[in-house]
Amino acid sequence: MAKSNVIFMCSECGYESPKWMGQCICGAWNSFVEIKQSPASAHNALPQSPSKPLRLRDVISAGSNRLDTGLPELNRVLGGGLTPGSLTLIAGEPGIGKSTLILQSALALAGRGLAVLYTSGEESAEQIRLRADRLSGDNIPESLYIFPETDISSVAEAARGISPSLLIIDSIQTMRSAEIPSTAGGVSQIRACADALMRIGKAQGIPVFIVAHVTKSGEVAGPKIIEHLVDCVLDFSGEKDKDYRILTASKNRFGNTNEPGAFEMKEEGLSGIDDLSGLLLGGITNPAEGTIAGAVFEGTRPLLMEIQALTASSALSFPRRTSIGVDGARLAMLLAVLEKKLSLDLAAKDVFINIVGGFKPGSASTDLAAALAIWSSARSLEIQPGTLAVGEIDLAGEVRPVRGLDRIVSEAARLGLSKAILPKTAALKVEAPRGLSVLGVSSLNEAIEALLS
Repeated sequence: MAKSNVIFMCSECGYESPKWMGQCICGAWNSFVEIKQSPASAHNALPQSPSKPLRLRDVISAGSNRLDTGLPELNRVLGGGLTPGSLTLIAGEPGIGKSTLILQSALALAGRGLAVLYTSGEESAEQIRLRADRLSGDNIPESLYIFPETDISSVAEAARGISPSLLIIDSIQTMRSAEIPSTAGGVSQIRACADALMRIGKAQGIPVFIVAHVTKSGEVAGPKIIEHLVDCVLDFSGEKDKDYRILTASKNRFGNTNEPGAFEMKEEGLSGIDDLSGLLLGGITNPAEGTIAGAVFEGTRPLLMEIQALTASSALSFPRRTSIGVDGARLAMLLAVLEKKLSLDLAAKDVFINIVGGFKPGSASTDLAAALAIWSSARSLEIQPGTLAVGEIDLAGEVRPVRGLDRIVSEAARLGLSKAILPKTAALKVEAPRGLSVLGVSSLNEAIEALLS
């Protein structure tokens, strides 16, 4: 192949260069990979729309033509349903339920008479039929098409022939283009296939659902360019020994990125969970060291959750700092504030912190609860059940207000909690519901006093 057909692309940001570079413009080192382009690829550009300015008032809003997925929790995360021509990427660990989720949606859409094309490069048609029988009770709609194929050109041809209302690709790592001389799953193949799917979706106005694998670190496998190409990136997570799953959007061009969806895995498939807070708080029943309720306001719903912390003497030169659900940098800051402002000696102790249920808050609302849980474990003092702590902690040890506190307090009262420790400036504006004592604090020291009261 001619040298002119070879370019180099950064696997982190997708930047292309005619020559290999040690450091990309995004700051990543040694991230460039060789991409061999087919001579035909230059003719695969998207159809160009007329170069003519439009009046904004004449543009039809995409939100007015949403496609109902048949799953209310999935619609919630997407911002109201699937947008025609959009690309949605869903990623998660193997066995978490990604294929079950999208097949349920496919069955629901096909049940309304809409054509759905389910392309699978990992499972045979018989395997998909077995799962569909379990989900629908042997009531398979006629308009649901299964296409076990890995060639992206064949998928494009099938999509043109069927003109489905939804195209599903399970998974992008198994797709390959004959124009790219490399194996499926490589950087160049994933990039080429994602680009082809974008052309299919945009040209025909078909929403495309793409399933992707994740790495051991929890990130989407493959080049970052695929996350830039798609319109929505969904993360499906949960603990495999528990039945509930959390769906969140890290990117959404047509909706809110902070709106979580909750599902429960049952024998007949995934069902939506309305009372997620009650489920996440179900384990707090007795007084315990290092266990307290925290809360966040995500999207349009308040979420209360159990936060656990454990400190133990370490035999290591560098004690361990392990966090599940809490950002590692945030945990390091909280430990520094606890040592400085509360004289809590943690230098020789391992510190473990966990948000039960696998939920990962996207805000600092859980700072106060995490700090109090760590203090409780380090001091070997029990926290009474029914105690809620919400607030952001700054470097001075002050407690700052967060959004949605009025809704969080109402949710805490509904769940039967007895004490809420909140930032003082916000607590003065919150009306305490019956049965819930609201205590306003300005600093970590005041929060400790409120905890012990």
